[in-house]
Amino acid sequence: MTESSPTSAPSIAPPKRVAAGELSAQLRPAILRVSRRLRNEKADDELSDSQSAILGYLLNHGPSTPGTLASFERVTPPSMNRTINAVVAAGYASRTPSEHDGRKVVISLTESGRALVAETRRRRDAWLYQRLAELTPDDRLTLDRAATILRGLADS
Repeated sequence: MTESSPTSAPSIAPPKRVAAGELSAQLRPAILRVSRRLRNEKADDELSDSQSAILGYLLNHGPSTPGTLASFERVTPPSMNRTINAVVAAGYASRTPSEHDGRKVVISLTESGRALVAETRRRRDAWLYQRLAELTPDDRLTLDRAATILRGLADS
């Protein structure tokens, strides 16, 4: 049995290199599954993802026109009108004439809509918090770095 010298440095494996194609093939389905799981945590199971998204948009950005909401969701104005009709009928949003142009309408959240968005966010945060709490500190540190990188990808 040979003894290692106390002055010899421990061997450190070189960092693993991952090709962009391989990482893309692994990351895309993982992100989609987490996103789908988060979307399932909502306060009203009857709302579509698009309906939930515009309610969140209205909370974050304030009252908006149907055209602005259609651009945000990248859908046609007629499609957005159907989405708006559904959230208005559910009592989560309201339509009012524009103060600046009587031909336009403005979509705003109702108090019920604000409460729904807050509860949905609370549920999603709770689900994600529980999953993150189960990870090791090193894994959470890795995800903290990944979150920064993913935000950069989403913004580019």
